[in-house]
Amino acid sequence: MCTSITVSSPLCLHGRNLDLEYSFGEQVVITPRSYEYRFHRHPALPRHFAMIGMANVADNYPLYAEAVNEKGLYMAGLNFPGNAWYPPQEEVLGEAVTPYELIPLVLGQCENLAQAKELLETVQLVGIPFAPGYPLAPLHWHIADATGALVAEPRKDGLHLYEDPAGVLTNNPPFPYQLTALNNFQHLSPKPAENRFAAALPLAPYGQGMGAIGLPGDFSPQSRYVKACFLKANAVWGDTPLSAVAQFFHILDGVAMVRGSVRTPEDKCDITTYSCCIDAEHGIYYFKTYDNNRIRAVHLHAEDLEADTLFSFPLQDRQDVEHLNGRIPETR
Repeated sequence: MCTSITVSSPLCLHGRNLDLEYSFGEQVVITPRSYEYRFHRHPALPRHFAMIGMANVADNYPLYAEAVNEKGLYMAGLNFPGNAWYPPQEEVLGEAVTPYELIPLVLGQCENLAQAKELLETVQLVGIPFAPGYPLAPLHWHIADATGALVAEPRKDGLHLYEDPAGVLTNNPPFPYQLTALNNFQHLSPKPAENRFAAALPLAPYGQGMGAIGLPGDFSPQSRYVKACFLKANAVWGDTPLSAVAQFFHILDGVAMVRGSVRTPEDKCDITTYSCCIDAEHGIYYFKTYDNNRIRAVHLHAEDLEADTLFSFPLQDRQDVEHLNGRIPETR
Protein backbone atom coordinates (compact mmCIF):
# COMPACT_ATOMS: atom_id res chain seq x y z
CA MET A 1 0.00 0.00 0.00
CA CYS A 2 1.32 3.45 -0.86
CA THR A 3 0.36 7.06 -1.51
CA SER A 4 2.05 9.23 -4.14
CA ILE A 5 1.61 13.01 -4.39
CA THR A 6 2.89 15.66 -6.77
CA VAL A 7 2.61 19.46 -6.59
CA SER A 8 3.88 22.11 -8.99
CA SER A 9 3.52 25.32 -6.95
CA PRO A 10 5.11 27.07 -5.13
CA LEU A 11 7.83 24.46 -5.68
CA CYS A 12 7.80 21.40 -7.93
CA LEU A 13 7.70 18.56 -5.40
CA HIS A 14 7.04 14.86 -5.84
CA GLY A 15 7.01 12.09 -3.29
CA ARG A 16 5.28 9.24 -1.58
CA ASN A 17 4.64 7.10 1.46
CA LEU A 18 5.79 3.54 1.03
CA ASP A 19 3.58 1.31 3.17
CA LEU A 20 4.83 -2.22 3.68
CA GLU A 21 5.10 -4.83 6.39
CA TYR A 22 8.81 -5.45 5.81
CA SER A 23 11.99 -3.76 4.63
CA PHE A 24 13.09 -4.50 1.06
CA GLY A 25 16.70 -3.38 1.57
CA GLU A 26 15.86 0.19 0.57
CA GLN A 27 18.47 2.93 0.34
CA VAL A 28 18.77 6.22 -1.49
CA VAL A 29 20.53 5.56 -4.80
CA ILE A 30 21.93 7.91 -7.44
CA THR A 31 22.35 6.42 -10.91
CA PRO A 32 24.82 8.57 -12.90
CA ARG A 33 24.65 9.10 -16.64
CA SER A 34 27.28 6.53 -17.64
CA TYR A 35 25.98 3.60 -15.59
CA GLU A 36 24.91 1.13 -18.26
CA TYR A 37 21.31 -0.02 -17.98
CA ARG A 38 20.78 -3.45 -19.47
CA PHE A 39 17.34 -4.87 -20.17
CA HIS A 40 15.97 -8.35 -20.85
CA ARG A 41 14.34 -7.54 -24.20
CA HIS A 42 15.23 -3.95 -24.97
CA PRO A 43 18.48 -2.33 -26.19
CA ALA A 44 20.81 -1.25 -23.41
CA LEU A 45 21.16 2.37 -22.33
CA PRO A 46 24.90 3.04 -21.96
CA ARG A 47 24.10 6.77 -21.54
CA HIS A 48 21.00 8.29 -20.02
CA PHE A 49 19.76 11.01 -17.69
CA ALA A 50 20.98 10.74 -14.11
CA MET A 51 18.38 9.91 -11.47
CA ILE A 52 17.92 9.68 -7.71
CA GLY A 53 15.41 7.72 -5.66
CA MET A 54 14.80 4.91 -3.21
CA ALA A 55 15.89 1.49 -4.41
CA ASN A 56 17.05 -1.94 -3.48
CA VAL A 57 20.38 -2.65 -5.18
CA ALA A 58 20.55 -6.28 -6.32
CA ASP A 59 23.54 -7.53 -8.33
CA ASN A 60 24.55 -3.88 -8.82
CA TYR A 61 21.15 -3.08 -10.36
CA PRO A 62 18.96 -0.40 -8.74
CA LEU A 63 15.38 -1.61 -8.35
CA TYR A 64 13.70 1.76 -7.87
CA ALA A 65 10.46 2.17 -5.95
CA GLU A 66 10.41 5.81 -7.09
CA ALA A 67 12.90 8.25 -8.58
CA VAL A 68 13.28 11.62 -10.28
CA ASN A 69 15.72 12.34 -13.09
CA GLU A 70 17.97 15.37 -13.52
CA LYS A 71 15.33 17.04 -15.72
CA GLY A 72 12.70 16.90 -12.96
CA LEU A 73 10.60 13.99 -14.26
CA TYR A 74 9.24 11.75 -11.48
CA MET A 75 8.02 8.17 -11.58
CA ALA A 76 6.82 5.91 -8.77
CA GLY A 77 5.58 2.33 -8.72
CA LEU A 78 2.65 1.57 -6.39
CA ASN A 79 1.08 -1.74 -5.49
CA PHE A 80 -1.87 -2.65 -7.73
CA PRO A 81 -2.78 -6.21 -6.68
CA GLY A 82 -5.55 -8.09 -8.43
CA ASN A 83 -5.59 -5.66 -11.34
CA ALA A 84 -2.04 -5.39 -12.68
CA TRP A 85 -1.38 -7.85 -15.48
CA TYR A 86 1.75 -8.54 -17.48
CA PRO A 87 1.65 -10.91 -20.47
CA PRO A 88 3.99 -13.92 -20.19
CA GLN A 89 7.17 -13.67 -22.26
CA GLU A 90 6.13 -16.34 -24.74
CA GLU A 91 3.15 -14.16 -25.75
CA VAL A 92 5.14 -11.00 -26.38
CA LEU A 93 6.95 -10.48 -29.68
CA GLY A 94 9.76 -8.00 -30.24
CA GLU A 95 11.04 -5.39 -27.79
CA ALA A 96 9.47 -5.32 -24.35
CA VAL A 97 10.32 -4.22 -20.83
CA THR A 98 9.67 -5.83 -17.47
CA PRO A 99 7.92 -3.92 -14.68
CA TYR A 100 11.15 -3.23 -12.78
CA GLU A 101 12.78 -1.86 -15.96
CA LEU A 102 10.07 0.71 -16.66
CA ILE A 103 11.29 3.45 -14.30
CA PRO A 104 14.88 3.47 -15.63
CA LEU A 105 13.63 3.24 -19.22
CA VAL A 106 11.35 6.27 -18.88
CA LEU A 107 13.51 8.42 -16.60
CA GLY A 108 16.62 7.52 -18.55
CA GLN A 109 15.30 8.89 -21.84
CA CYS A 110 12.49 11.40 -21.17
CA GLU A 111 12.95 15.04 -20.21
CA ASN A 112 9.31 15.77 -19.43
CA LEU A 113 5.82 14.35 -19.04
CA ALA A 114 4.92 14.78 -22.70
CA GLN A 115 7.91 12.67 -23.78
CA ALA A 116 7.12 10.08 -21.11
CA LYS A 117 3.54 9.77 -22.39
CA GLU A 118 4.78 9.37 -25.96
CA LEU A 119 7.19 6.63 -24.91
CA LEU A 120 4.65 4.80 -22.73
CA GLU A 121 2.18 4.71 -25.61
CA THR A 122 4.65 2.45 -27.46
CA VAL A 123 5.83 0.26 -24.56
CA GLN A 124 5.13 -3.45 -24.36
CA LEU A 125 5.33 -4.92 -20.87
CA VAL A 126 6.35 -8.50 -20.26
CA GLY A 127 6.09 -10.63 -17.13
CA ILE A 128 9.73 -11.43 -16.36
CA PRO A 129 10.89 -11.15 -12.72
CA PHE A 130 14.28 -9.66 -11.91
CA ALA A 131 15.73 -13.02 -10.89
CA PRO A 132 14.63 -16.35 -9.39
CA GLY A 133 13.21 -15.72 -5.94
CA TYR A 134 12.16 -12.14 -6.76
CA PRO A 135 8.39 -11.63 -6.99
CA LEU A 136 6.82 -10.06 -10.05
CA ALA A 137 5.35 -7.05 -8.26
CA PRO A 138 1.82 -6.04 -9.40
CA LEU A 139 2.26 -2.30 -10.01
CA HIS A 140 0.81 0.80 -11.55
CA TRP A 141 2.83 3.99 -11.94
CA HIS A 142 2.55 7.68 -11.13
CA ILE A 143 4.48 9.93 -13.56
CA ALA A 144 4.77 13.70 -13.12
CA ASP A 145 6.69 16.88 -13.79
CA ALA A 146 5.95 20.58 -13.30
CA THR A 147 3.26 20.47 -16.02
CA GLY A 148 1.04 17.73 -14.60
CA ALA A 149 0.71 14.03 -13.84
CA LEU A 150 -0.20 10.73 -15.48
CA VAL A 151 -1.18 7.29 -14.21
CA ALA A 152 -0.12 4.18 -16.13
CA GLU A 153 -2.02 0.98 -15.38
CA PRO A 154 -1.23 -2.42 -16.96
CA ARG A 155 -4.45 -4.36 -17.48
CA LYS A 156 -5.25 -7.45 -19.54
CA ASP A 157 -6.26 -5.28 -22.47
CA GLY A 158 -3.03 -3.25 -22.43
CA LEU A 159 -1.30 -0.36 -20.70
CA HIS A 160 -3.80 2.40 -19.94
CA LEU A 161 -2.67 6.02 -19.53
CA TYR A 162 -4.83 8.49 -17.62
CA GLU A 163 -4.47 12.21 -17.03
CA ASP A 164 -4.31 12.85 -13.28
CA PRO A 165 -5.83 16.23 -12.42
CA ALA A 166 -5.58 15.68 -8.65
CA GLY A 167 -1.89 14.74 -8.61
CA VAL A 168 -2.51 11.84 -6.20
CA LEU A 169 -2.37 8.06 -6.55
CA THR A 170 -2.83 5.19 -4.10
CA ASN A 171 -3.54 1.55 -4.96
CA ASN A 172 -6.89 -0.04 -5.78
CA PRO A 173 -9.43 0.32 -7.30
CA PRO A 174 -8.26 1.27 -10.82
CA PHE A 175 -7.60 4.97 -11.20
CA PRO A 176 -10.83 5.99 -13.01
CA TYR A 177 -12.85 4.67 -10.04
CA GLN A 178 -10.59 6.48 -7.54
CA LEU A 179 -11.13 9.75 -9.38
CA THR A 180 -14.89 9.25 -9.75
CA ALA A 181 -15.27 8.62 -6.01
CA LEU A 182 -14.22 12.21 -5.28
CA ASN A 183 -17.70 13.25 -6.42
CA ASN A 184 -19.05 11.74 -3.21
CA PHE A 185 -17.10 14.26 -1.11
CA GLN A 186 -17.51 17.55 -2.95
CA HIS A 187 -19.59 18.97 -0.07
CA LEU A 188 -16.62 18.83 2.34
CA SER A 189 -14.79 22.03 3.22
CA PRO A 190 -11.96 23.21 5.48
CA LYS A 191 -14.22 26.10 6.52
CA PRO A 192 -16.65 26.00 9.46
CA ALA A 193 -19.78 23.92 8.94
CA GLU A 194 -23.02 25.61 7.89
CA ASN A 195 -26.49 24.54 8.95
CA ARG A 196 -28.01 23.12 5.80
CA PHE A 197 -29.84 20.39 7.67
CA ALA A 198 -32.82 22.42 8.91
CA ALA A 199 -32.94 26.21 8.97
CA ALA A 200 -35.58 26.15 11.73
CA LEU A 201 -33.26 24.30 14.12
CA PRO A 202 -30.62 26.15 16.17
CA LEU A 203 -27.70 24.10 14.85
CA ALA A 204 -24.16 25.45 15.12
CA PRO A 205 -20.61 24.09 15.03
CA TYR A 206 -19.24 23.05 18.42
CA GLY A 207 -15.63 22.71 17.29
CA GLN A 208 -13.17 23.46 14.50
CA GLY A 209 -12.94 21.15 11.50
CA MET A 210 -16.62 20.20 11.32
CA GLY A 211 -16.85 21.33 7.71
CA ALA A 212 -14.93 18.18 6.79
CA ILE A 213 -17.01 15.69 8.76
CA GLY A 214 -17.28 12.65 6.53
CA LEU A 215 -13.70 12.82 5.30
CA PRO A 216 -12.43 9.21 5.39
CA GLY A 217 -9.95 8.45 8.12
CA ASP A 218 -9.24 4.76 7.59
CA PHE A 219 -6.19 3.40 5.78
CA SER A 220 -7.84 1.72 2.80
CA PRO A 221 -6.49 2.81 -0.61
CA GLN A 222 -9.69 4.61 -1.61
CA SER A 223 -9.93 6.46 1.71
CA ARG A 224 -6.28 7.46 1.62
CA TYR A 225 -6.82 8.74 -1.91
CA VAL A 226 -9.75 10.94 -0.89
CA LYS A 227 -8.02 12.26 2.22
CA ALA A 228 -4.74 12.97 0.39
CA CYS A 229 -6.64 14.85 -2.33
CA PHE A 230 -8.45 16.93 0.31
CA LEU A 231 -5.27 17.73 2.23
CA LYS A 232 -3.33 18.61 -0.90
CA ALA A 233 -6.10 20.73 -2.42
CA ASN A 234 -6.51 22.80 0.76
CA ALA A 235 -2.89 22.99 1.90
CA VAL A 236 -1.47 26.46 2.53
CA TRP A 237 2.13 26.55 1.39
CA GLY A 238 4.95 28.56 2.95
CA ASP A 239 7.09 31.03 1.07
CA THR A 240 10.41 29.19 1.36
CA PRO A 241 11.55 25.90 -0.17
CA LEU A 242 12.02 24.19 3.19
CA SER A 243 8.60 25.28 4.44
CA ALA A 244 7.09 23.78 1.28
CA VAL A 245 8.99 20.54 1.90
CA ALA A 246 7.74 20.49 5.51
CA GLN A 247 4.16 21.01 4.34
CA PHE A 248 4.54 18.16 1.84
CA PHE A 249 5.60 15.82 4.63
CA HIS A 250 2.61 16.94 6.73
CA ILE A 251 0.29 15.89 3.89
CA LEU A 252 1.97 12.50 3.72
CA ASP A 253 1.73 12.19 7.51
CA GLY A 254 -2.03 12.67 7.16
CA VAL A 255 -2.33 9.33 5.34
CA ALA A 256 0.55 7.45 7.00
CA MET A 257 0.08 4.07 8.70
CA VAL A 258 0.79 3.69 12.42
CA ARG A 259 2.31 0.40 13.50
CA GLY A 260 -0.51 -1.82 14.75
CA SER A 261 -3.33 0.05 13.01
CA VAL A 262 -3.23 -2.08 9.86
CA ARG A 263 -2.56 -5.81 9.89
CA THR A 264 -2.01 -8.03 6.88
CA PRO A 265 -3.75 -11.42 6.40
CA GLU A 266 -0.54 -12.92 7.84
CA ASP A 267 -1.06 -10.74 10.97
CA LYS A 268 1.96 -8.55 10.23
CA CYS A 269 1.91 -4.80 10.82
CA ASP A 270 1.67 -2.68 7.69
CA ILE A 271 3.50 0.60 8.36
CA THR A 272 4.74 3.61 6.43
CA THR A 273 8.34 2.41 6.20
CA TYR A 274 9.50 5.71 4.71
CA SER A 275 8.18 8.99 3.34
CA CYS A 276 9.99 11.05 0.73
CA CYS A 277 9.72 14.47 -0.85
CA ILE A 278 11.79 15.29 -3.93
CA ASP A 279 12.65 18.85 -4.91
CA ALA A 280 12.59 18.17 -8.64
CA GLU A 281 14.10 21.49 -9.68
CA HIS A 282 17.19 21.14 -7.51
CA GLY A 283 17.50 17.35 -7.45
CA ILE A 284 17.23 17.03 -3.66
CA TYR A 285 15.77 13.84 -2.21
CA TYR A 286 14.35 14.41 1.29
CA PHE A 287 13.21 11.43 3.33
CA LYS A 288 12.38 10.13 6.78
CA THR A 289 11.72 6.61 8.04
CA TYR A 290 9.21 5.12 10.43
CA ASP A 291 11.77 4.82 13.23
CA ASN A 292 13.59 8.09 12.53
CA ASN A 293 11.46 11.21 12.05
CA ARG A 294 14.42 13.44 11.30
CA ILE A 295 14.30 14.65 7.68
CA ARG A 296 17.50 13.87 5.80
CA ALA A 297 18.53 14.90 2.30
CA VAL A 298 20.67 13.54 -0.52
CA HIS A 299 21.67 15.91 -3.34
CA LEU A 300 21.78 14.52 -6.87
CA HIS A 301 24.13 17.19 -8.19
CA ALA A 302 26.62 16.75 -5.34
CA GLU A 303 27.95 13.59 -7.00
CA ASP A 304 29.86 13.03 -10.25
CA LEU A 305 26.99 12.50 -12.66
CA GLU A 306 29.39 11.41 -15.42
CA ALA A 307 30.44 8.38 -13.39
CA ASP A 308 29.55 4.80 -14.32
CA THR A 309 28.94 3.37 -10.84
CA LEU A 310 26.05 3.80 -8.44
CA PHE A 311 26.12 6.06 -5.39
CA SER A 312 24.23 4.55 -2.42
CA PHE A 313 23.22 6.08 0.89
CA PRO A 314 22.00 3.65 3.58
CA LEU A 315 19.08 4.71 5.76
CA GLN A 316 19.49 5.46 9.45
CA ASP A 317 16.51 4.00 11.26
CA ARG A 318 17.46 4.87 14.81
CA GLN A 319 15.55 7.89 16.10
CA ASP A 320 17.52 11.12 16.51
CA VAL A 321 16.58 13.26 19.50
CA GLU A 322 18.13 16.68 20.10
CA HIS A 323 18.47 17.21 23.84
CA LEU A 324 18.34 20.92 24.60
CA ASN A 325 19.31 20.79 28.28
CA GLY A 326 21.26 17.61 28.81
CA ARG A 327 21.09 14.05 27.62
CA ILE A 328 18.73 11.64 29.30
CA PRO A 329 20.17 8.11 29.64
CA GLU A 330 18.42 5.57 27.47
CA THR A 331 16.19 3.12 29.30
CA ARG A 332 16.07 -0.52 28.47
